[in-house]
Amino acid sequence: MEDTQILLNSLEKLHTTDMGLIRIKKNLFLNESLTIKEVIDYCINIITNNRTLIYKEGKNFYCILNNIKITINSYNYGIITAHIVNKRSKIK
Repeated sequence: MEDTQILLNSLEKLHTTDMGLIRIKKNLFLNESLTIKEVIDYCINIITNNRTLIYKEGKNFYCILNNIKITINSYNYGIITAHIVNKRSKIK
């Protein structure tokens, strides 16, 4: 099965840690009052966008839409981090 489809078929498994939540909110400039569920839903909206580039490299999935890059562990589906990438820099 293609890596993209594997991730899309496993969205219900997505989770993050308390530290991951802090990193994602800080890096994406999200409201501090958002819950883990709201942040995961935010990430799912990016992941499921039909313009999102999804690929697997090593043990991680990477999801890139516009200037946001989300890193997900491919073994346990933990969202490790998400951050803004410079459009001029190499994304992979």
